[in-house]
Amino acid sequence: MSDQNAFLWILLFAFGAMLVNSVGIYVIWKNSRWAMKVLEYFMCFAAGMLIASPLIMAFPNAIAKNGSAGIAALTGFVFMFMSNRLIKKRTRTKELAFGITAIQGILIHSLLDGVIYTVTFSVSTMTGVLTGIGLVVHEFAEGVVTFSVLLKSGMSSKKSALYAFFAAALTTPIGALIAYPAISRVNDSLLGLALGFTSGVLIYVSASHLLPEAGAHEKGHSVVSFFAGITLALLLLLIK
Repeated sequence: MSDQNAFLWILLFAFGAMLVNSVGIYVIWKNSRWAMKVLEYFMCFAAGMLIASPLIMAFPNAIAKNGSAGIAALTGFVFMFMSNRLIKKRTRTKELAFGITAIQGILIHSLLDGVIYTVTFSVSTMTGVLTGIGLVVHEFAEGVVTFSVLLKSGMSSKKSALYAFFAAALTTPIGALIAYPAISRVNDSLLGLALGFTSGVLIYVSASHLLPEAGAHEKGHSVVSFFAGITLALLLLLIK
């Protein structure tokens, strides 16, 4: 595949992911009262999706590409742990710290999504398309979740929508555009470390952040929402 065709495919999927994510943000923004009623369900759903995705997809791929990916995953987990402590100390506000920590993890994840589009389409069109479909499918839910956690942090619905767009939607094409010029220098070993680091970040956000917060305000059927998130991750694995 020519460099020009690869770049066009990358743009198509990266901006497509941004569009789908933005639709999720818009839908939940226009129904913010409803969002507050079902917020804990979204938290449980996000926890299930974000803990299953790295464990069944990203981390196994990371280990296959680099045997030191486990250290990178631990580094990502510890990085988020220390960041969360620092944020809590600086903000002195539990709700604000909750929102910032969650968005930090989602932002890193979305940037890496853009990098993955670039890497996979540089391998082959089919590899890129199959990977891209799996990534785009989860963007709607990611947009909803990002808006929800910002709303939970105490921001207004308008600011939540704006910051969610910058953190979760816009970062994917930015990641793709930044990565493309240097893609010839990115090898499997480096990508494995990046995937490992991201896995650690997402596991922290899910297991140590979203799930405990949702459990503190547990509602009926919240467990169903948690397993729905896991189910979505498994479906993405099958699509991929």
